[in-house]
Amino acid sequence: MKLNQSVAELRYITFALLGSLLITSCDSFLDIQPIGKVIPNTLSEYRALLTEAYSQPLFDRGVTEFRTDEVTIRDNEYDQNYYSEIEKWNDSNPIPGTREFAWSNYYSIIYYANAIIDNRDKITEGTQEDIDQLVGEAYLLRGYMHFLLVNLYGQPYTKDGAPETKAIPIKLDIDLEKTPSRNTVSEVYTAILNDIESARKLIHCKEWEKQYSYRFSTISVDAMESRVYLYMGKWQETYNSAEKVLSQKSSLEDFNKENSKIPNDFQSTEVITAYEYVCKDVDKAFRATPMLKEKYDRNDLRPNKYFDVADKNGNFPVLKCGSTQFSCSFRTGEIYLNAAEAAVHLNKLSEARGRLLKLIENRYTPEGYTLKKNEIEAMSQEALLAEIQEERTKELAFEGHRWFDLRRTTRPRIEKVIDGKTYILEKDDARYTLRIPQAAIDANPELQH
Repeated sequence: MKLNQSVAELRYITFALLGSLLITSCDSFLDIQPIGKVIPNTLSEYRALLTEAYSQPLFDRGVTEFRTDEVTIRDNEYDQNYYSEIEKWNDSNPIPGTREFAWSNYYSIIYYANAIIDNRDKITEGTQEDIDQLVGEAYLLRGYMHFLLVNLYGQPYTKDGAPETKAIPIKLDIDLEKTPSRNTVSEVYTAILNDIESARKLIHCKEWEKQYSYRFSTISVDAMESRVYLYMGKWQETYNSAEKVLSQKSSLEDFNKENSKIPNDFQSTEVITAYEYVCKDVDKAFRATPMLKEKYDRNDLRPNKYFDVADKNGNFPVLKCGSTQFSCSFRTGEIYLNAAEAAVHLNKLSEARGRLLKLIENRYTPEGYTLKKNEIEAMSQEALLAEIQEERTKELAFEGHRWFDLRRTTRPRIEKVIDGKTYILEKDDARYTLRIPQAAIDANPELQH
């Protein structure tokens, strides 16, 4: 994707700037140590710093797919050794060499964002409008990192009692001398929403050129707000934010057209923000299960876009991964589903059906759409909610949503049979929340409490 090109072009600037922001291995809970004396000053230098932050890898959403019911690991010794313990939910004593979920990487990105926010009044050689845009993006990036962290390492907000449980530290400054303790789930979400509001006041670019589409825009603000409120179960706020997005950008890929793109392709008409390539770490290892493939009926056009031919074990290589062109954090397909789910909870059944059917119209054959439309129009509120949630599974497969959706909804019992042995994740299992990595606890024992 073009982000890589932009990073390469700016890397020589950024390395000089990072004399004061160099990521190293030390005992800080962030694993960041500021050294040197070179400080950024100009807008272009701070933009280079933010571009470096955008370029940091964020793959954990993709890796969580192995913990769900829709993905398994290909028959490959390296991949099996690297991911099998994740697939089996063995977080307590995984075999050596198991892939670890990130921690310090998120806080490193937060540190970049905080450096820009803290120095906003010192940025030179740029218009106030462009400085505001940059700082607004930094606020949204900081909020998004806290959002990912709390959904990996904190209990789901919608679970009874969860908002007051300890989750992850909120970091809103660049002071590395403090030893932060964990904030509650509720406190983290409050900080996220505050950052969204700060970003809203500053970001003015509605849509970037494709080469810069990894950057946050005004529509990104509303899209992220819609997802955050969805995860909180705040349905009116979810609906309002989703509708705000769709009033500005409602385009969908029409799978009835030969030239339609896979919707998480950064060049797709659906993409709002092409930031994360969530499959980078797992694209070759991913295999969709037959159970997932069977969810799509014969009139659904998505299987030909999403699945390759079955391998010898009857599992399906995934076509929504494979290169950085599949970089997508927010897209309209998700927003239609956010709006539909919120609307059905609000008993706005006509609006819920309308948003769901608009998506389905672009995913089914005309004949199949007519049949599906008749089914959906006859559904009760309860059946319609189940249909929308099932549609999320099919539409957003392999994009890093499934694990988080399982967490925020019913946290169901999942049973897997792997090499003849049965593994079970019980309903409301504690393993729906990841353990904070031991290395982070060793660096900051406060994270144990």
